[in-house]
Amino acid sequence: MNYEFLEHTSDAKFRAYGKSLEECFANAAEAMTSVMTDPEKVDAKITKAVQITGKDLKQLLVNFLEELLFLLDTESFILHKVSSIKINPKGKEYFLSATLSGDKINEKYELLTGIKAVTYMDIEVAENHVQVVVDI
Repeated sequence: MNYEFLEHTSDAKFRAYGKSLEECFANAAEAMTSVMTDPEKVDAKITKAVQITGKDLKQLLVNFLEELLFLLDTESFILHKVSSIKINPKGKEYFLSATLSGDKINEKYELLTGIKAVTYMDIEVAENHVQVVVDI
């Protein structure tokens, strides 16, 4: 299981699993996308490279997921999957570089709900999982 949804009163809360921190982050991106649509049905027509920094791993995770929302809002890019991802400490910060595959939103993709923001509420970053609440 790559991720699971957890009970939450008004927002969407999920826990993403992996054998590495990178796999957890990639699965969190897929989980967040699945709040909006089925990522398996999204074609991998477009490739995007992103580079994100954060002062700690929690901020890095939030910034990474917020970048996916930014790409959706500004370029109509919807994620299919994270093709590659690397996370490295760099000085007093963490650095993430990833390659994303996906497509532009069109009539083919049914958007179930919108996500306003990624929150720090109940956020967890552990060795084998991350947990996130997104404001819907």
